[in-house]
Amino acid sequence: MRAAWSVAALFTVAFSAYPQELRITNGPADNQVLQRDAEQTARIALSGTAAGKKVDGKEIEARLLDARATDLPGFHWTRLGKIQKQRWSGDLRGVPTGGPYRLEVRMAGVETSVVSVANLLVGDLWLLAGQSNMEGHGDLLDVQPPSPIVRNFDMADRWRQAEEPLHTVASAVDPVHWPLNALNQPERLTGQRLEDYMANRKKGAGLGLPFAVEMVARTGVPIGLIPCAHGGTSMDQWNPLWKDREGESLYGSMFRRVGAAGGHVRGVLWYQGESDANPKAEAAFHEKFANFVKALRADLNQPELPFYYAQIGRHVDGSNVAEWNRIQLAQLRAESEIPHAGMVPAVDLQLDDTIHIGTEDLKRLGHRLADLVSIDLFPRLKNYGELKRGPRPVVAALYGGVVKVGFAGVNMRLQSDGRISGFSIHDSKGALLPAIYKTRVDPAEASTVLLYVQGKLPPDAVLWYGFGKDPYCNVRDAADMAVPVFAMKIVPQAGGAATATAKNAGTGASR
Repeated sequence: MRAAWSVAALFTVAFSAYPQELRITNGPADNQVLQRDAEQTARIALSGTAAGKKVDGKEIEARLLDARATDLPGFHWTRLGKIQKQRWSGDLRGVPTGGPYRLEVRMAGVETSVVSVANLLVGDLWLLAGQSNMEGHGDLLDVQPPSPIVRNFDMADRWRQAEEPLHTVASAVDPVHWPLNALNQPERLTGQRLEDYMANRKKGAGLGLPFAVEMVARTGVPIGLIPCAHGGTSMDQWNPLWKDREGESLYGSMFRRVGAAGGHVRGVLWYQGESDANPKAEAAFHEKFANFVKALRADLNQPELPFYYAQIGRHVDGSNVAEWNRIQLAQLRAESEIPHAGMVPAVDLQLDDTIHIGTEDLKRLGHRLADLVSIDLFPRLKNYGELKRGPRPVVAALYGGVVKVGFAGVNMRLQSDGRISGFSIHDSKGALLPAIYKTRVDPAEASTVLLYVQGKLPPDAVLWYGFGKDPYCNVRDAADMAVPVFAMKIVPQAGGAATATAKNAGTGASR
């Protein structure tokens, strides 16, 4: 990866005695969030130039001020290095988690040479990537309120307060995101055209800001978001082999932006798969997805980079139904095969149009992701380590006229709003068998659903939850973690006493 600070932040204070004396050419920008390390501190690498007579050999020093404009303990005018051939460099190490901080740099003893960077935070960076449900197409009504310590590295490569909408592809630096103009050519919006576009936006709410605000509420740790998603994009368009194309490819743009934000992130939030739900792409989706995660971890030199993603939800559409469900099953399978990863279901959430999750339920999805992150990364905080990852199917066993569906990972108990809905039984070719007449949570085992069935089921019967593209599914646990879309073979039980491990029809149990 290129140098950690690939975007120059230029801050110059001019005085009559020292016109443009000192300049920071590489370093953090106003409002930036710096990724903390394992010791909960950050390193600020700086370099720049110094102009004027007899500057070579002079010392460069820096200090950090807290929100009260007082020196941060241990960071009062610390030596960075000497000016050599009008250039200088150095770093500050051990900057503690928190902020906001003000960074000041000067030539030693020359008060009028001070240049500064304002509102720096030290915390965690999260990469937002995928297609439209990550880009955010929720109605811009009753959106998530911002937090003063959640920042956004917007698509124009500027650090600013994070507020909806986070993604603005029309103003992106990288051409891969630019919309097509009247001549069918990519064109970046600027000036009044961009202002008009932003003023007239009706859609754009996403899950990234609700996630970040929830994490701040739980941990108090500042969050920086790096939005990189683009609607309608397939796994092929996120090909890691195109890394060197930088802003001409989605993967290259994402990789460049991580470098511009410091080079490392705390984790990845991903929502994609809808564009691969077709006969040409579906069969290769699982392998491409797994390879994408592996390549990203290798390219960022973070082999255990936490990667959290959503299982695609609903689409009010009748085409490519089988492929849609196969993508969902592949995503469920991937959760048990990709280490340091986790999945949240979205099939039970409301839409704001035929395919995009609505604003209110994007908040719910953000909170579900925050639960996974809290379990994995903050297990000692408020007993989040005792929180479970959400219901995952383990067994579907037929006892007489009742199918007992057992789940692992349930928080307290399974529940639903009204009658349990979402389960269906099919033969091996996918044809619906009208068999279920009653459903309820087992009163003796709160992590089991009882399905009462009529008639004799064929030996190859398959239980589905979330069959089709627009099912009504409403089962979740007490922590609002939902049951994912799954398919599982129903296993008859002789005598009604023994338990057995179900043979999956394309799924894997959660670890």
